[in-house]
Amino acid sequence: MNRIKQHIPVYVFALILIISMASCSSSNNPVNIGSDGLAIKGYDTVAYFTVGKPVKGDKQFSHDWNGAKWLFSSKDHLDLFAASPEKYAPQYGGY
Repeated sequence: MNRIKQHIPVYVFALILIISMASCSSSNNPVNIGSDGLAIKGYDTVAYFTVGKPVKGDKQFSHDWNGAKWLFSSKDHLDLFAASPEKYAPQYGGY
């Protein structure tokens, strides 16, 4: 019995490690995807950084990434996102 009590901290650490790894792997999928497959309801995610406000994306400037279609208001914004999607994708699944 004492031997089990000695190893409890190791088991707890292993459990925490497993849970944190599982949550990291699931964070790669955008949460805010509509039934139409669009990320963040079709808004241009780069515009939040460059314009500072929401701008609706245009279907002619689209990019498939991480299981969703991302729309942008310009080719420049599309190119910025394609070069570094993690920089522009919303945190916490877009909420």
